[in-house]
Amino acid sequence: MRNFRDLDIWKDARILVKEIYILTESLPENEKFGLISQINRCAISIPSNIAEGCAKSSNKDFCRFLEISLGSCYELETQLILCSDLEFISLEIAETKIIFIKI
Repeated sequence: MRNFRDLDIWKDARILVKEIYILTESLPENEKFGLISQINRCAISIPSNIAEGCAKSSNKDFCRFLEISLGSCYELETQLILCSDLEFISLEIAETKIIFIKI
């Protein structure tokens, strides 16, 4: 087993979650049960799946959870682009978060 607390990617993902929560506070209230909920859940799943994968005994299982986490990153990227398309956030803000996701 691995210690997820030692992984830089897990630490970075926690920072991303905090930034996403701050960002979603600025979205329209009528998106509370739509985009806001979806974006927050998606962001949370990134470090959560990294941590869960660390509990797996095989590298194959660990990689599977990392792939799930990567899928959540792509999902989050799409949602940020949609927020920009809907003019809820600026393209610059969306791109800043997307760059952080890709690092």
